[in-house]
Amino acid sequence: MPAAFTSSTTSRRQFLTLLGISAAAVSCGTATAEGGGSGSRVKTLKYQGAVGQVTLPELAADLGHFGDVTLEWVGNTISGPQDIQSAATGQTHFGSAFNGAVIKLASTKAPIKAVISSYGSDRHSYGGYFVLEDSPIRSARDLIGTSVGMNTLGAHYQALLDIYLSRNGLSEAEAAKVEPLVVPPVNTEQALRQKQIEVGVLSGVLRDKALANGGIRPLFTDTELLGPFSAGTYIMTERFIKQNPDTVRTFVTGVAKAIEYSRTTPRDEVVARMTEIVGKRGRNEDTAALKYWRSYGVAETGGRISDKEFQLWLDWLGGRGDIKQGRLKASDLYTNEFNAYGKG
Repeated sequence: MPAAFTSSTTSRRQFLTLLGISAAAVSCGTATAEGGGSGSRVKTLKYQGAVGQVTLPELAADLGHFGDVTLEWVGNTISGPQDIQSAATGQTHFGSAFNGAVIKLASTKAPIKAVISSYGSDRHSYGGYFVLEDSPIRSARDLIGTSVGMNTLGAHYQALLDIYLSRNGLSEAEAAKVEPLVVPPVNTEQALRQKQIEVGVLSGVLRDKALANGGIRPLFTDTELLGPFSAGTYIMTERFIKQNPDTVRTFVTGVAKAIEYSRTTPRDEVVARMTEIVGKRGRNEDTAALKYWRSYGVAETGGRISDKEFQLWLDWLGGRGDIKQGRLKASDLYTNEFNAYGKG
């Protein structure tokens, strides 16, 4: 196995360590990120982006939905857990991650709140568990003894793998013989084709690009398991929300409008706009992959959040023993108060 691919045990430990920040650490966020006391309003939001992609806040800003609120890019995120950790510790003002990762962070008593959905899965944007066309793997039971490459452990794609194995009758002992491995998304197709892994999780433009190259097929997809669903949210600290309600409302409603713009505007127009955005920001990025963009996958109108989008993962994490069953309530993890889009 290439050195770049971390072992399951090491990666899981790193993931849990990443989310195991204390409430004390969160309360020590930077003054710049948290803003001043009453009477001052933060109007420049620090954030992390993604290489060659346009996030919903970036799209909202370009569409003019943020008014006098501006974005300040401070770098690119390496994962959802890292992104929300940065927001929780005051390095940035907001971050996005899988809702299970948000729950994990909240379970450490980090004072955070989800404010709007950030991504999801639908018929256009979904996560697929792909094998080679001639692979003997045809069912969940065929996965015993294999390696499944995914971007992060303990998050969205490991949760869905566990659900798939459980719903198809594998015992806990049998499921433990299916090894999830961390493989950077940009390397997943190559690792699969070179048979370094038996299954690779692909989504978005990387999935469509791999499918266009041929020779692979999906074993299953997340939408086959759960139907269309919002999978991740943008979070902010409760302190920042309390001190800057108007900025939060502008941000959340602007992102909500960007979600609906991406749904209702012809795809070619959205892709063209995204390509312009990437070109204008001058980060020396390749825009070729944007032509495969289909949707952000957010399920609810305007990205409004509901209990069900957290309860599934509360149950999963509780069943794994990662959090205490019943300690957190879904309704305490998010707010729609600042989302003026489709309110009521």
